[in-house]
Amino acid sequence: MIFGITWASILQTISQILSAGVAITAISLLLFAMVYNLHESVVRAFIMILACVVVVYTAETIASVSELPIIIENSLRLKWAGIVFLPATYLHFADSLLTLTGRPSRGRRFWVVRLVYLLSLLLVLLIPFNIFVGPYVESSLPAPYLARTTLTNFFGVYYIGVMIVTGTILYRAFQRTVTKTSRRRMIYLLTGATIAAVGIFPYLIFGSGLVEQVPILFWAVVSLSDVLVGGFLVIMAYSVAFFGVTWPDRLVKSRLFKWFLRGPFTASVVLAVTTIVRRLGLLWDDPYNPFVPIIMVGLILFMEYLITLLAPVWEQLLFFGSDRKEILRIQSLEDHLLTRSDLHQFLEIVTATICDLLQVKGAFIATMDGSGLEMLTTTGDDSAFKEIESSDEVLALTLENGSDTQGKFLRWSGHMLIPLVFNDPQNGIILLGLCGFPWQETREMDPEHLQSVNLLTYRVSIALRDWKLQQQTFLAIESLQPQVALIQQLRAASSYNKTSVLLDEANLPEEDFVDWVKDALSHYWGGPKLTESPLLGLRVVQSAISDYDGSPTNALRGILKSAIEHIKPEGERRFTAEWILYNILELKFLEGRRVREVASRLAMSEADLYRKQKVALEAVSKTIVSMELAAREEEQS
Repeated sequence: MIFGITWASILQTISQILSAGVAITAISLLLFAMVYNLHESVVRAFIMILACVVVVYTAETIASVSELPIIIENSLRLKWAGIVFLPATYLHFADSLLTLTGRPSRGRRFWVVRLVYLLSLLLVLLIPFNIFVGPYVESSLPAPYLARTTLTNFFGVYYIGVMIVTGTILYRAFQRTVTKTSRRRMIYLLTGATIAAVGIFPYLIFGSGLVEQVPILFWAVVSLSDVLVGGFLVIMAYSVAFFGVTWPDRLVKSRLFKWFLRGPFTASVVLAVTTIVRRLGLLWDDPYNPFVPIIMVGLILFMEYLITLLAPVWEQLLFFGSDRKEILRIQSLEDHLLTRSDLHQFLEIVTATICDLLQVKGAFIATMDGSGLEMLTTTGDDSAFKEIESSDEVLALTLENGSDTQGKFLRWSGHMLIPLVFNDPQNGIILLGLCGFPWQETREMDPEHLQSVNLLTYRVSIALRDWKLQQQTFLAIESLQPQVALIQQLRAASSYNKTSVLLDEANLPEEDFVDWVKDALSHYWGGPKLTESPLLGLRVVQSAISDYDGSPTNALRGILKSAIEHIKPEGERRFTAEWILYNILELKFLEGRRVREVASRLAMSEADLYRKQKVALEAVSKTIVSMELAAREEEQS
């Protein structure tokens, strides 16, 4: 006894806090599962388990703290409804998991699961009529309970029997797993399911006399079971979170861990501390003392602050592993990206600085978009600048003089024009754009102003160079996305299914697939590289022959055209960076123009054109791969 409080009361308070914590954890994990991968049958079954756990522990928490008999009785009946459905949800979960590993039901498991659900529904319908469980028993016992009946005792045996069958099915699923990782996660599921099922069992013996005989032992067992159920629910949720998702494992772990810390962990800690503070207030006859809201709000803020502060540390330690340097390098890109808004903001500052420095009425900065000039930023009166943007004379003057001399100033129709160039060690001087402002023919520029303008335009050149390189990087990443997504899908599908590891249904093309595509496109309008192409054997081509009057060559030509159209950006065609891949394919292969003509049209060197062409062909190849996989999947279904 401490301060007049018995050990049984202390353990009962701890059990109430832990029960509420389990309910909070189950609700949080349920919401997490519903948001991310609800399409998987395994996840849906696990959500039903969580729903039953939420009902059981929420009702138990309400019944244990309420003093109104009608609320206690209804809460206990609701708790029994959750317990009754728990065996059916466990059996459903085990059946879904075994199906996922490549052992679908031939009808027997299918009907057994539905019969168990039906039996559970019938038992729940008997609860209000005091047939399955009796009325609320008001006694001096610390734990409220409903009177037991013959059906209650029968249900205890039934509960154990269904859980044994469920464990057998889960073990069969474990034996069918493939990789070490999937077997480890299946062990987590087996252990978590066993502990969670056994942890609910103490609630089945309420009213059996154990509470009255050994209350301290009973509350100790209940508290321990609450801790185990809450902990292994998290472990089960961790294992289930990987089903059906194509994210990398580190991302799944990180998201679940963040959700757990910010959700159930923070809520449980706040609930526990405020409950203890309120119970201590009862000793001084002040249950709702002013420290309760103060501690609640302060602890929530402190927990969120601590989680945010330590997030980078525990992410690196727990999830990155040997890939830590690569992940940090990728994450650092976000902090250094130059978005279009960032570029415009910087260019606006530059044009405003030029106007103030030289006392001119306006200034502009334009970029070369392949076929002409595109205004990025204008300051002041931009009517004259629009004429410059559309003037072929200005474009010719810029192209003629822009790449010859760095820092060269050009005059045109009352304007000073400064080509924005960058000296690339590999490709020489590259023309990036044009900066200009009104300037009288007779006016001379001070040496200091000249030096300042040169410095400003040099920095603009660097910004444009970095932004264009960044756009090219984005295009390369986008071209990789279909194949990366495919690899992730195959990885996710084969983790628990041996047949998927063979990849018979998704046999990927050989490494020279890109060369096949290039050869076929080079003879797009006729030639042996098209008529004898290995691509004619693709199922997507074979299935399209009927749409092209029985001609395999025309079918292949149509598939190539569809793949090129797939990478075409939305909107009206332009000669900007996002259109560069499509323009190369359209001009070089579909229109059959020469390399020098295409390079001139797109304002790039031939070497740069060949590099971009390689990226474009890879994008087309990956699109055809996706089309082929879709055709095979449709053929199977």
